[in-house]
Amino acid sequence: MKCFSIFKEKSKNVKGKANSAPELRDQRKPDSSASRRTAKSLPCPRSVPEFYKVNEHSLRVFSFQELREATNGFNRLLKIGEGGFGSVYKGTIRPANGQGDPMVVAIKKLNNHGLQDNDVDSDRVTNNGLQKFNFFELGLPSLPWRKRLEIILGAAEGLAYLHGGMEVQVIYRDYKSSNVLLDENFKSKLSDFGLAREGPTGDGTHVSTAVLGTYGYAAPEYVDTGHLTSQSDIWSFGVVLYEILTGRRTVDRNRPVAEQKLLYWVKQFPVDSSRFSMIIDPRLRNEYSIKAAKQVAKLADSCLNKNAKERPAMTQVVATLKQIIQDLEGGNNSTNKNIAESSQSSLIRRRQKNKV
Repeated sequence: MKCFSIFKEKSKNVKGKANSAPELRDQRKPDSSASRRTAKSLPCPRSVPEFYKVNEHSLRVFSFQELREATNGFNRLLKIGEGGFGSVYKGTIRPANGQGDPMVVAIKKLNNHGLQDNDVDSDRVTNNGLQKFNFFELGLPSLPWRKRLEIILGAAEGLAYLHGGMEVQVIYRDYKSSNVLLDENFKSKLSDFGLAREGPTGDGTHVSTAVLGTYGYAAPEYVDTGHLTSQSDIWSFGVVLYEILTGRRTVDRNRPVAEQKLLYWVKQFPVDSSRFSMIIDPRLRNEYSIKAAKQVAKLADSCLNKNAKERPAMTQVVATLKQIIQDLEGGNNSTNKNIAESSQSSLIRRRQKNKV
């Protein structure tokens, strides 16, 4: 089973880096009120060493040498992504008891200036492999409409699980399109939890932290104050919804100035206006449901509400996306469904042709 990123995060050349959404650093002006600890502002209560100690009975700890061997010496041919803190490699881990099939994982190796607590972090991704897929790369076909919705639904379910599916709430903190991996069946896998934080506990309303993430995806209230909540992730999810809808990056310096920032550009085409269809990815070639597209845009707008408290919970987002997809399966949108399935078959055939 292979995984790949929906969107390529960065190009390896200098020009490509200039056109990518840059990493955020804490650029807030000094604000004593923002940095002051209160009962409503809680730091993350658990460090990585403490987490290891509490869970040492169920965690398998790897030596650096084991991870080096798993990645063939962090071979550049096995690199599947990179960010502000380091690079991620495909690795193969053998079972501790030496029995059974090896497990393929994503292993992060921090740069020398990396600020995270652990030097190497690994996450299980798939059973058989990883592969990157650049959604925007010229010459590659577009993902069909229905498949885009299924991909974003899978990512939404992942965020919903982090926010409320465990005993401890986890805030992703760096949700973006390039952190969503796809397996060979186009199933979504969230990756790169290097910036994830434990959510507030007790009476806490937020976690106070340095502003880190990726420009264009971070919620405005988080950038301004450093106050992190699950609603910050929901803003980021709204940005990616518009990327899925338009086929554009959140920041693209190669476009005209008025179109370089996605959220500013889409505001010119309100969902209830006659011009709305102008923002739809032209590569879909009208092979989509305009009703569903408007529903997705309205959902994105609700996620992008400037008032964080009025944004929907991820469970609500999941329910809405499921309903949109269910409606596509009904008689009202059967034509669009058939076209989407035909487009998906064409996508697979063209990818196979490119491999030959």
